[in-house]
Amino acid sequence: MDTEIQSYIDEAVKKAVDEQFTTALKKNSKAAIIASKGTLDMAYPPLILASTCAALDIECQVFFTFYGLDILRKGKNAHLGVPPVGNPAMPVPVPNIIGMLPGMTAMATKMMNGWMGKVGVPTIPELLDTCVESDVKIIACQMTMDVMGIKREELIDDIELGGAATFLNYATGCNITLLV
Repeated sequence: MDTEIQSYIDEAVKKAVDEQFTTALKKNSKAAIIASKGTLDMAYPPLILASTCAALDIECQVFFTFYGLDILRKGKNAHLGVPPVGNPAMPVPVPNIIGMLPGMTAMATKMMNGWMGKVGVPTIPELLDTCVESDVKIIACQMTMDVMGIKREELIDDIELGGAATFLNYATGCNITLLV
């Protein structure tokens, strides 16, 4: 393709994206995110999205439920793993029979932590701190805590407890709602 045409297309796309983004911010955007999984690869998306919302002045709440509560557990959140079994999208595909061998989760976790560290991605505890410091509202699901026997003192500070009604009350006023 001609470079002049490509430059025109690139500029037009950039302008359209910028206009859409500015319009969205002007609407007093609010985001509601559900974090339902507690593995390393599933802890990053809700925290990156929430901290980005905060950086863009988009009000945000993250509701941590079921295994997503592990992201909030003191001591555990710094040691979340990446299971290679049943995870076909891994950059280095691992057959399930190999992924079940002892030590494979630790190896996959070490690889992912290495990749993230190499490009300067903050750790899960660092992202949580950023969210808290940026006024992202963090809600731990009380029902899930009860079902799983998780005590409040096992979770990080500066969070709230609530149930589905708490989340839904907030989410009904949001123009961005995501399940991770």
